[in-house]
Amino acid sequence: MKTKSFYPLVVITCGLALAARGETFRTNINPALLYGQAFLLAPDLSRSDSDHLFTNNWQGQKLPQRVGNLLAGYDNQFKLVRQASRSTVPCEWGIDMSAGPATLLPGLARAKAVAVTTRLRVPWHLQNGRQADARDDLLAAFALARNAARDGTLISTLVQIAMEAINCSTIAANFGRFSPETLKQLADGLEALPARRTVAECLPTEKAFFHDWTHRKILELQQQNPGNDAKVMEGIHQLLGFEDPQERKTDLWQRLTQASGGTSEGVLKLLREREQVYERAELLLSLPYREYESQVKVFSEAIEKSPNPFVNESTPGFLKSRQREFRILATLAMVRAAIEYKLHGESGLKSVSDPCGQSPFAFQRFSFEGVDRGFELKSDFNADKNIVVLIFVEKEGPPFQVDGNYPGRALPKVVPQQ
Repeated sequence: MKTKSFYPLVVITCGLALAARGETFRTNINPALLYGQAFLLAPDLSRSDSDHLFTNNWQGQKLPQRVGNLLAGYDNQFKLVRQASRSTVPCEWGIDMSAGPATLLPGLARAKAVAVTTRLRVPWHLQNGRQADARDDLLAAFALARNAARDGTLISTLVQIAMEAINCSTIAANFGRFSPETLKQLADGLEALPARRTVAECLPTEKAFFHDWTHRKILELQQQNPGNDAKVMEGIHQLLGFEDPQERKTDLWQRLTQASGGTSEGVLKLLREREQVYERAELLLSLPYREYESQVKVFSEAIEKSPNPFVNESTPGFLKSRQREFRILATLAMVRAAIEYKLHGESGLKSVSDPCGQSPFAFQRFSFEGVDRGFELKSDFNADKNIVVLIFVEKEGPPFQVDGNYPGRALPKVVPQQ
């Protein structure tokens, strides 16, 4: 799995504001250490303050001073998140994965929370004329999203996707507030981010996480219980968490027992079959959108018909994750296309291709309640009747959804409390 080790453009783009202020910082610290410190500096908000910030939808409204005061409590956290984004060394989380599926990844929820907070800090910065701060918070949140996935697990990659989606939505909802200069700096910074972790790249880690770990544990059980395969099977039952009283777990154990012939050697054989599926899945998950769509149905049907529970219970998760990956790839490209359109007009728009199509994104002006509010980009992505649309808001007014399954749908207005 390849990652970028040095990010000189990010250092240049994101360091402009600090350089102008005469501030200095180290760029050779492992970003994970800085992120860990940043997570500790998140303010401990009261339930009332937290609800006020994060349960209200503030899009399109002038943020009240109370919101600004609460967001100021995150300044120290974002100082470290920004510094981490400028690091010139790789992000190494130091996660001990010897526990296999039980490995803890405590930083993921905190990383996503940074993106959620960025969604409010950006409009507050822009409302107060701080274009550079809005830019730096956004690029730092994008860098954290990429670095969050550095451990190579599927769940971390899905968090990366979720954070990128939040950040793209933040740009779209505030698009008209950014100056052309800031948009250009955002585009340059996005291009210079650490490489994205892909779903296909997660397969080796997931294989080590589950397949290799489980295989090793079963061999240990066999060595500990020679000639007593019933005891080994009991250990496998506990090892894989099938003691859970949920009906689905019970059914899954029954299917595994039947498919394995009720023996530990049969279970090992099923694991080896799953390893072969990993190899085929890695090739499929690496294909571009059109080729993937032409092959995934046959592959998916074969998985569903497999009598091997290790295969038909886990593999569909990778396929759903790949769909999410295509969505975010299209969304990221839409942000680039929107910036190019703002800076260079129609020629700029056409310079960015839809990764899920063979042409630029479909473009149209967007009106809300009879008033032109911006423009809409649409991808050719169309998996399971889901679409990818992003609305870039250029004019202030009543709030509406800029993305998701219902783009353009009205959102409730907040009656701010001072």
